[in-house]
Amino acid sequence: MPAELTYEATLRELATDQGVLRYHEAGEGPPLLMLHGSGPGVTGWRNFRGNLARFAEHFRCLVLEFPGFGVSDPTDEHPMMAAGGATGRFLDGLGLDQVDVVGNSMGGIIGAQFAIRRPERVRRLVTVGGLGANVFSPGASEGIRLLMEFTDDPSRERLVRWLRAMVHDQRLVTEELIEERWRQATDPDTLASARRMYGSKAMAARAKAMAQSAEPPYWAMLHKLQARTLITWGRDDRVSPVDMALVPMRTIPDAQVTIFPNCGHWVMIEQKDAWESAVLAFLTRKDESK
Repeated sequence: MPAELTYEATLRELATDQGVLRYHEAGEGPPLLMLHGSGPGVTGWRNFRGNLARFAEHFRCLVLEFPGFGVSDPTDEHPMMAAGGATGRFLDGLGLDQVDVVGNSMGGIIGAQFAIRRPERVRRLVTVGGLGANVFSPGASEGIRLLMEFTDDPSRERLVRWLRAMVHDQRLVTEELIEERWRQATDPDTLASARRMYGSKAMAARAKAMAQSAEPPYWAMLHKLQARTLITWGRDDRVSPVDMALVPMRTIPDAQVTIFPNCGHWVMIEQKDAWESAVLAFLTRKDESK
């Protein structure tokens, strides 16, 4: 990675009325907001560091670190609830009226929800797995069950099992990856936040609340999404099985789908070159009238 795109050189801070939001910035051009997923030891930098150099040739890349994942200041809200508000505060703080958004898994859901609420602020949206609802596959998926097991009782063995479920190519689960994820995931504050999201009790309570709620699930509102959308997915995803893509594919008014073979949940890592090419073609394509 070029020296100018190191962790330290790209790290920025933005003070807001709900604490400091940290992010990474690289490149010049139209703003591209990159939103990370969830899971043990996740950060925006770890999700997208390998893609920054190529995207920074075309865009001002802004990799936001959501509150509650050990980098930005936490808030009193549930981390998944805090993410949407943090996205708005971040764009307001930087004075950005409209952006393109790339969101990995949870980040794709947050991006879609934000685009539905504020359609004028998102030009194009790219999602990486995770967006939608199980149609043929059972829930919870293998990857989600392993995530819950690790969160309830963290151990290196459980972390490795979860990491192996994230990828098709097992060679990607290196000792370096395990170590950096372990350090972040077992930080006391980060672990406490994770248990609010993925602990078995929290997941059961969330499922019960959703079943009793009068509000429709987010995926039932995707027909309101106005932004042109590219849905990307790994064919061999064991966290969010590819049949989940059927709902957004059929309901988002202007959506296209690209599925990558021999690829798990981390499409932007495991099929890096092919994914970057597809996303750049989508984002740089000249706007046509709808």
